This record gives sequence, structure tokens and C-alpha cells, in this order.
Amino acid sequence: MCKVLKVSRSSYYKHLTKKPSNREVENQMLGNEILGIYIDSKKRYGAPKINEMLLANGLNISLKRTQRIMKKLDIQSIIIKKYRPQSSKNKVVEKENILKRDFSTKAINEKWVTDITYIYTLKNRWCYLASVMDLHTKKIIGHAMSKSIDTALALEAVKNAMKLQKPTKPLILHSDLGCQYTSQDFEDYISNTKIIAHSFSGKGCPYDNAGIESFHASLKKEEVNHVTYYDFNSAKLAMFEYIEAWYNRKRIHSSIGYISPQQCEDLARKIS
Repeated sequence: MCKVLKVSRSSYYKHLTKKPSNREVENQMLGNEILGIYIDSKKRYGAPKINEMLLANGLNISLKRTQRIMKKLDIQSIIIKKYRPQSSKNKVVEKENILKRDFSTKAINEKWVTDITYIYTLKNRWCYLASVMDLHTKKIIGHAMSKSIDTALALEAVKNAMKLQKPTKPLILHSDLGCQYTSQDFEDYISNTKIIAHSFSGKGCPYDNAGIESFHASLKKEEVNHVTYYDFNSAKLAMFEYIEAWYNRKRIHSSIGYISPQQCEDLARKIS
């Protein structure tokens, strides 16, 4: 064999008895840790979040090294296409944008954002998910699903948020200009709550509601685009599990210091 490979016998036996270096052993250990975090996140985490999880676990590793090991393992976060807003020919009456893309907050229940997204199923075709987010924690504090995209759906999500959070101080609710949010029934309800003002995005300006748009993009990227739901009930269960078991309680966010929305809320409640 040595003659065929054109190597000396000493080099061949040296290769057979060679022990891995400390660096190689360490990389193997780190690779196992990275793979464990990656699988636990259902392949949703990329290098920055995995690196933060490693640091939180007491492993001192740079982002570049994490990236190199992930490249060697041939793993990466799920890719999503960039959002491209579509123009609408429908006439929409502009309403006041109180938020004006100021997403900064000092406490929970100060600024909420809400929107509706589409979920496809084989049996029931299009179903709809309405979500409400607290901008301070990025937590989804209210959500509801329906086979109809109507005011009742939008209201149910907000009502669920009110029941869960029980706000004691006035707050701002921001939405788009969809007919569900501009309806009289919706306005009548929030006028009798702690919602002091209803803010609206400009027509064709999804960036005015970037927080909830980002959540729905993550939902599609990490869950919806990888599953074919049979019917409304199976989709509803999947949305509940994603939001309550994963997004709110486990998924870390760079904008809140690489902790989960629930951890952020717990910390905020301790301070207040």
C-alpha cells in the first residue's frame, strides 16, 4: 500500500498512531454543543444566536470560530426572502401615525403592535392569524386564529392581550389600515379599555409596523414554510405551539439582550 500511495512506511505508521491535537479535541466538543443547540432550535438559529447560547453555557468562543465550525458541519439558519411590500389599488383613508416608527419603550404595556397574517391549509384553504406584540419584550401577548379575516378576529387577539396583561396604565396600540382595525366595532371596543390611542401605519408602509411584521416573517421562515397543514385545527395547534412553547419562552432575541420574551417580561415585572 505504501508503494501505491508513494509514502514511506514510517510516515504511514506515524499517521495511524497520530493523536488529535488539543485544538481538534476542543473543536469536536464545540461541534457537538453547536449541533445540539442547532437541533434544539429546530434548525432555526444561525451563528450569532448559537454563539450567544454557547457563551451563556460558559463556553468562551468567538463568533468567527462558531461560524467556522458551523461551516465545517454544513449547517446554517433557515433562509427567508426579503419582504417586498406590494402596492394596493384600493382607496384607503389615511389615519394618524402616533408611533412614527418610535419603537423605544421604558416598560411593559406601553406600546403594543398588531397585525394579521395568512396560513394555508389543504382542507380549509386560507386561514388567518392575528397577533399582538408588546414592543418592550417582543412577547406575543395575544393571538387568535380564524377561517375568516374579519373584525372579530382582530378583536379577539386584542381582547386576549388585555386579559393576559391586565394593563393598569394607558398605552398605544398600533396597527395597519386594514378594515378590521378601522371598523367602528374595533374602535368602540378599544375606547373602553386602557388603550389611550390607536396609531396607524401609512398606506403601503410595512416598516411603520416593523415589530409585528418581523414576528410574522420569523413565523413563516421558522415554521409555516416548512409544513403542510391538513386543516384549520392542525394549523391552529401548530401556531399555538410555536408562539407559546418556542417563540415566547425559548427563542432568544438580540434586541432584548439575547434572552427570551418571557424572560424579558419577568425581569421588567421585577423592576416595576
